[in-house]
Amino acid sequence: MEMKQYLTTTFRWNDRANRQVLGKIRELPDQEQSIKFFSHLINSQNKWLKRIEAFPNDPGMSWWKPVYALDQLEAEWEKSVGAWLALIESKSEQELFNEVKWVGFDGAHWTAPLKDIALQLNYHSIHHRAQIQTIIRAQGLEPDFVDYIGTVYRKID
Repeated sequence: MEMKQYLTTTFRWNDRANRQVLGKIRELPDQEQSIKFFSHLINSQNKWLKRIEAFPNDPGMSWWKPVYALDQLEAEWEKSVGAWLALIESKSEQELFNEVKWVGFDGAHWTAPLKDIALQLNYHSIHHRAQIQTIIRAQGLEPDFVDYIGTVYRKID
């Protein structure tokens, strides 16, 4: 599988899984921490995109703010994941391996292949989704099965 296909598949899987988790967040008696984590995922995707678009300027965006209202999460998520899918689709396989630059938290200039930033966003989503799943379980609800293997396995008997 080529990297472009892998990234597209992974972003789409994370999109589906995060939307499932968002459905559970709506059922929680205490939604505050889960909304904060979900907002952070949106902000992280937005900030990384602006970091690479704005270089050599720092877009000055927060990883944690804004914290969106529950009824805004789905639309904001859709915009942020859509922007990343559009970016990946606009690049050739080789362009995904090209270095991009950004201004880091320390004000220094940094560089990495675009594919690595996209991978980081997907892995980061898995990390915080697991935290939200733990919150869901702690509040007495059964989290949905959102493991990747659940989207690719098939019964053969």
